[in-house]
Amino acid sequence: MDQLVVRGGYPLKGVIRVSGAKNAALPILAATLLAEGTFRLFKVPGLDDVFTFTSLLRELGAVIETGSGSEACPDPVSGKSPCLTVDTSKLSNHQAPYELVRKMRASILVLGPLVARMGRARVSLPGGCAIGARPVDFHLMGLEQMGAKLKLREGYVEAAAGRLRGAKIYFDVPSVTGTENLMMASVLAKGSTVLENAAREPEVVVLGRMLNEMGARIRGLGSDTIRIEGVQDLKPVDWEIIPDRIEAGTFMMAVGAAGGELQLENVNPGHLEAVISKLRECGLHISTAGTALLVRRKGKLRSVDIKTLPYPGFPTDLQAQMMALMVQAGGLSVITETIFENRFMHVDELKRLGADIKIEGRSAIIRGVRRLTGAQVQATDLRASASLVLAGLAAYGTTHISGVGHLDRGYEKIEEKLAAAGACIERLGGLSCDHLP
Repeated sequence: MDQLVVRGGYPLKGVIRVSGAKNAALPILAATLLAEGTFRLFKVPGLDDVFTFTSLLRELGAVIETGSGSEACPDPVSGKSPCLTVDTSKLSNHQAPYELVRKMRASILVLGPLVARMGRARVSLPGGCAIGARPVDFHLMGLEQMGAKLKLREGYVEAAAGRLRGAKIYFDVPSVTGTENLMMASVLAKGSTVLENAAREPEVVVLGRMLNEMGARIRGLGSDTIRIEGVQDLKPVDWEIIPDRIEAGTFMMAVGAAGGELQLENVNPGHLEAVISKLRECGLHISTAGTALLVRRKGKLRSVDIKTLPYPGFPTDLQAQMMALMVQAGGLSVITETIFENRFMHVDELKRLGADIKIEGRSAIIRGVRRLTGAQVQATDLRASASLVLAGLAAYGTTHISGVGHLDRGYEKIEEKLAAAGACIERLGGLSCDHLP
């Protein structure tokens, strides 16, 4: 099993380029199923979840190739950036098998596009991080309202329809994947669809913009009411994946944990307003210039209270990393998780490093400690893995983190990026940081 070894006490300094967003890339890959032809996708991150999703598309009959500065796949600006070409001309299968879907919940995103284009789909109920109930009820309810006939059989969702028809669909709570799936299903439906209390995340907005570029008619992106007028067909496009706001936020918090100064490139600061505000409140100095952020820590961290909320609130995907900062901050802080009911599994592992945390319902009450101490810890999910890396950067001594396969689902070469910025971190032991001051 892969393991990361981190020796704390080394401040960060340098430049890190943020990768394309996993949570934007996966629905965009799913959207390629809606049109016949070849798509070119730029800045697709090299992550395990992306590899899983492209394997799923191949299972459905898509032909996927990678390119790097070739004539077949030049970057629209520089001509050098790598990309994926996805040819969905000859889809031959409508079944998404358990072996692939069990690895991540985002696989459910093929359900809407398959029903919309092929008239049927058989998709295994999904897996992924065990951070709480994330039911697919919204997806199924919406498809039924659009005329699909659904069955749950042998762990699979089976859906069939002629041409879907528009409907008015209300989400009890905003659902990112639910909004994305039903938006993709509705673009080829007959008539008008209205999604009320829809998710407003940047990843939802850019998916909608891509669909419009393909020929869809979507209004209200970025608001809680999205209106779609169905069209007969769509065309393939070239598209660039937006920067990963969660990766950017994680590296900003790494500066808070380790100290020092980092310049982050390929960032959209507008997607991080709630995060930047809270990090400034806890003592970080952050300045923005176009698509770059400069983050500095001078002095001690201050405690702040956090409540996770749907966008534009503080993201649940940065809750664990923020906790790794607050365990070092002076005073008392409270972190309240409102999105997932089981997203505090990193707490016991942070306690092994010396953190003082008490759980009361959906809130973690944190009393800052003078010093964390390295220990052996176990990663339990994707963002918990990142929080342990951050805590290890701050801890006295060496931290051994097992289960970092979770980390590879959402962070592209995170240990290499941090090491290049001065961290003492390596994979699979053999830690040697003699080159560092």
